[in-house]
Amino acid sequence: MLSLLMIVVPVFLVFVIGFTAQKLLKMDIKSVSSVSLYILFPALAFTTFYTNPLDGEFLYALLFSVILMLILTAITIVIARFLKYGRAEIGAMLLGVLFPNSGNYGAPVVLFAINAAAFDYAIMLTVIHTFIISTVGIFIASYGNGAAITVREGLRSVMRVPVIYAVVLAIVFQLINFEIPAAFMEIIEMIGAASIPIVMLILGMQLAEMKMGHSRITEVTGLVTMRMVVSPVIAMVLTLFMPIDNIFKLVFIILNAMPVAANATMIAAAYNTKPDTVSLGAFITTLLSLIALPVWLFVLGIGV
Repeated sequence: MLSLLMIVVPVFLVFVIGFTAQKLLKMDIKSVSSVSLYILFPALAFTTFYTNPLDGEFLYALLFSVILMLILTAITIVIARFLKYGRAEIGAMLLGVLFPNSGNYGAPVVLFAINAAAFDYAIMLTVIHTFIISTVGIFIASYGNGAAITVREGLRSVMRVPVIYAVVLAIVFQLINFEIPAAFMEIIEMIGAASIPIVMLILGMQLAEMKMGHSRITEVTGLVTMRMVVSPVIAMVLTLFMPIDNIFKLVFIILNAMPVAANATMIAAAYNTKPDTVSLGAFITTLLSLIALPVWLFVLGIGV
């Protein structure tokens, strides 16, 4: 178990560095995040989709990610209705439960725990999660605060996500067999590689800026349990029906065992959908992941 803990601890230490740096230096997180969002991560996604042959695995990952989201949504709503929660509480719980921190946390853990091939799978799933949180996440947040969001506004939200353009361009280039000169490809790969340490630092910085307000214990407890236990268990069951590579199955489970996505806290704050609950959930699940992730890696037979 110590060897499994040492897979997670180095990643966690980078978060601590980002957390400490933000507390001491008070940096502009928005500017750093923008570099990652608009330059580094699109370059990484482009490299992943350009260099890996297109097959049905990505479509299966997308399909089963949607199925998992629908199952978690149904369970969360049933629990929330039983506890007589209002729209704001339901919206906050859904934001915390549905969206794992696959990019800032999951992808680096997969890289250290398995291998580079698994990391490519992790990036594919991260792109899927980014697309879903940029669409479904906005609608959930608007539902939670009682506002009405139109389909046009939802589409505009998607169009503002640069990684979508990078993925589409990479797929088009691959389909038409367009070969990018080696020198240019090396630059793109170098820029993309820089995204991993940067997003890890950003998560630590975001945790340092989270405002911990008052939330009901039942709300946070339910959110934490659904995110850290129920989600990976359902993901594990779903992989039994997924006709994809076994490594991809492991990545699918690991990423869905991740803490609450940092982006979920930002959306909750932007739409005033119980941001205290979502932020506290993100903070607690991130701390618990130091114990929970080694346990899941052990269950999956990784590093044993």
